[in-house]
Amino acid sequence: MANIKVIIPAFNEADSIAKVIQELPEIVSEVIVVNNNSSDDTVENSLNAGATVLSEPRKGYGFACLCGMDYVAKQSDRPDIIVFIDGDYSDYPEELSKVVAPILEKDIDFVIGARIKRLREDGSMTPQQIFGNKLATFLMKMFFGATYSDLGPFRAIKYDKLLLLQMEDKTYGWTVEMQLKALKKKLTYTEVPVRYKKRIGVSKVSGTVKGSIFAGIKILAWIFKYSIK
Repeated sequence: MANIKVIIPAFNEADSIAKVIQELPEIVSEVIVVNNNSSDDTVENSLNAGATVLSEPRKGYGFACLCGMDYVAKQSDRPDIIVFIDGDYSDYPEELSKVVAPILEKDIDFVIGARIKRLREDGSMTPQQIFGNKLATFLMKMFFGATYSDLGPFRAIKYDKLLLLQMEDKTYGWTVEMQLKALKKKLTYTEVPVRYKKRIGVSKVSGTVKGSIFAGIKILAWIFKYSIK
């Protein structure tokens, strides 16, 4: 059986984190919550739900993901697959089985859970998220011939391929960096349609004007950086 580990970056997700952890399927060998400087009960609730909890005081989605990867790299039991999912309960954790299926059944390297319109709850994505996704995926198609339709955070990747990407973004550009580097490294990839609902709590990125602007700038910067390489 494949060794599957889940990394969940979490900043003030006390009301949702236990639900995410508890609804992940039993095929997961370890759930790793990276506490990204939370001021609520995220840590306590994660531990009570059975997760391994790490601390990354430097705020940033990428910082948290890199912290989780560093922890995994030091373990003796190397995973076959790493899954990333948000801690806000906007995804359906039980769909992890569907997200990893192309890797297990078809030997695909990288899978994105695509939040397609017909499976999205009304209001689950902000207008700026929808526009940003369309723009970013259009640009990646134009520059690189990519077939991505989403920058969805619910994603699975073979662990050895993840290491090959040498991920470095510390904040908002993590997801698009992974997708761009997957193209550059010629990884096989696919998308799996996933359901998406309104998150618990307020988004730290799309829920604020500042967050939306900085996320948009970072995503576009990564795309244009790679387009001229």
